Amino acid sequence: MLQVGEARACILAAFTALPAETVPLPDALGRVLAEPAVARLTQPPFAAAAMDGWAVRAADIVRASAEAPVTLRRIGESAAGHAFAGSLGAGEAVRIFTGAPLPAWADAVVMQEDCEDAGDRVRVGRAVPVGRFIRPAGLDFTAGEELLPKGRLLTARDVALAAAANLPWLRVHRRPRVAVLATGDEIALPGDPLGPSQIVSSNALGLCALVASQGGVAHNLGVAKDDPEHLAAMAAGAAGCDLLVTTGGASQGEHDHVRDVLGGLSLDFYRVAMKPGKPLIFGTASGVPLLGLPGNPVSTGVAALLFLVPVLRRLQGLPAENTTLAARLGAPLKANDDRTDFMRATLSTGTDGEPIATPFPRQDSAMMSRLARADALIVREPQATAAAVGDRVTVIPLSGGVLSL
Repeated sequence: MLQVGEARACILAAFTALPAETVPLPDALGRVLAEPAVARLTQPPFAAAAMDGWAVRAADIVRASAEAPVTLRRIGESAAGHAFAGSLGAGEAVRIFTGAPLPAWADAVVMQEDCEDAGDRVRVGRAVPVGRFIRPAGLDFTAGEELLPKGRLLTARDVALAAAANLPWLRVHRRPRVAVLATGDEIALPGDPLGPSQIVSSNALGLCALVASQGGVAHNLGVAKDDPEHLAAMAAGAAGCDLLVTTGGASQGEHDHVRDVLGGLSLDFYRVAMKPGKPLIFGTASGVPLLGLPGNPVSTGVAALLFLVPVLRRLQGLPAENTTLAARLGAPLKANDDRTDFMRATLSTGTDGEPIATPFPRQDSAMMSRLARADALIVREPQATAAAVGDRVTVIPLSGGVLSL
């Protein structure tokens, strides 16, 4: 039986980042750059006004004040998209608007509140230094500059920056394709009639949602019966995917067929020293990597956090580590056994500003409502001694970072 870290290392060693593909910029949100994004132009491409006002030569208004304004001759206007075609001479001014190109020989802008428009003249009531309210060419970035590095998970801000850099297409890693297959005669899809011994299947839909939230493309293969032939036929739908994830049937009972039917000689391991969950399979099924998760819904969710999410991140060229933080205990804990325990807990903030992790009194692997209300998992190492209120513990947050369960 492997420890959690050993199992994760074994799984991750089987995966590398997926090949790159080119996508139009509107489709790049949430994708991971496979190569740097490099500006195709300089921004701004010209010296531009940062304020509505008047473009002047600073030397012409060096003595201007509200009590003794300097009068300049108006020779034109420069607006965004409509630059003034001429150049600025001594004693002249050009009406200018934010973002408009600065006329040749102008070296400052006086904002309109400090000026009085008098038709073909303008009275300037404040002196300004050279460069005032001017955005020089290249202030933001220059052509050929690397703006976004390889491995960047693209945000809305990144998409806007790429657009400003005149990048209509980006090279990103292909999205992971993940087939999800639930198993068991006892489960039925939400909304279907339930037999006397059946429960509603939640694992597959939750896993598909998790895959999508992590940038992957999920293919829900449905529910396989507790029959080897039916299981094999349903699993064949994973052909062409990067990963097959099953739920249930991973233990060693008479009705658990995932290991025998899909693992075969390509099985790497089938048990991990963790709770919730212990039966966890990794191997290859018909050339497709197989991750077999437990059937209990909380065990499925926790195992997906620890093993599926890192795989999805690695396939997209992202760091695979789970986010952790330190917290103080809000309730005492008993000594742990020989398995790593991942306890569902709420997070609050103490008077000193530190997070407080309070585990739920009952940690049952079938209680989905507790997992849904949890803010974090408290990580209890094997053989951890009893812990008191206020003791420090390591937690994995369940929102933000790499996961949003």
